[in-house]
Amino acid sequence: MGNHTAVNIFLLWGFSSFPDLQNLLFVVIFSSHVTILLANASIMVAIKLSHNLHTPMYFFLFGLSFSETCTTLVIIPRMLVDLLSESKTISLPECATQMFFFFGMAANNCFIMAAMSYDRYSAIHNPLRYPILMTRKICFRLMMASWVVGFLISLCITIIIFNLSFCDSNNIEHFFCDISPVVHLACDYTSHHAMAIFVLSAFVLVGSFILIMISYVFIVSLVVKMPSAKGRYKAFSTCSSHLTVVSIHYGFACFVYLRPKNSDSFGEDMLMAVTYTVLTPLLNPIVYSLRNKEMQIALRKVQSSIIKFFSYLTNKKSLNI
Repeated sequence: MGNHTAVNIFLLWGFSSFPDLQNLLFVVIFSSHVTILLANASIMVAIKLSHNLHTPMYFFLFGLSFSETCTTLVIIPRMLVDLLSESKTISLPECATQMFFFFGMAANNCFIMAAMSYDRYSAIHNPLRYPILMTRKICFRLMMASWVVGFLISLCITIIIFNLSFCDSNNIEHFFCDISPVVHLACDYTSHHAMAIFVLSAFVLVGSFILIMISYVFIVSLVVKMPSAKGRYKAFSTCSSHLTVVSIHYGFACFVYLRPKNSDSFGEDMLMAVTYTVLTPLLNPIVYSLRNKEMQIALRKVQSSIIKFFSYLTNKKSLNI
């Protein structure tokens, strides 16, 4: 490394540009995080307790909600601590671990959404054979494949990045260890590294998106051939929530990870990453609950059960007094 000084500690400098807004940002992000946890937990509990939701579509939705929750837990708690801290330091192993789990979960989300689109195609293409095509065993294998492939790709990206030499500057212009701000601190980052990272990222985002689009091309071709307008509406309505979530997820992710990077784009990337890590996990449960009658009924049952439980505890406490 010559005269360069090796870096073992990084500074997450993302929110330091807004010193007067840090308390406000803490309140907003903390409130959003609590809402994300409650919303996704409600969906998972509703699916678990409602037997009529024990279908492949809701199995994948349960997996997506769990994965989204884990993704936010990797990033947001650390972000909240840094907003109240003056040091904002993160060690190199901690940074690598955060990057590995974040991109593993994010890649997993992409592949789960691809599996969900295949599930919708199977249901519309051959409803009579659907229970045979999408058995619990097949759904479990698709879910496990999403996790394994997602974390393998994340491991490859993390190994490529943290085998680089970091020297001189240790200021990460972001609120977490994202790819672009970290690699721009490396002394020996070359176009070969950039190409390898781009190919792996594109495999996750573009590859899964192509699978989703193929499924929907076949779905549309099937739906337009249906004789009744009611049948067409029902088929499209089962896909509308998934399509909305896909549009939000891939729109933000592709903007952040697939467009050309330079040091001037870090501010835009950070703003989009806040949206991607906070707003998207918040919108997913809202979209699925607002656009799905079965989920609305299940959530109302969960809400009613929670109210009854707390009423029971309150009455029991009153009797003991």
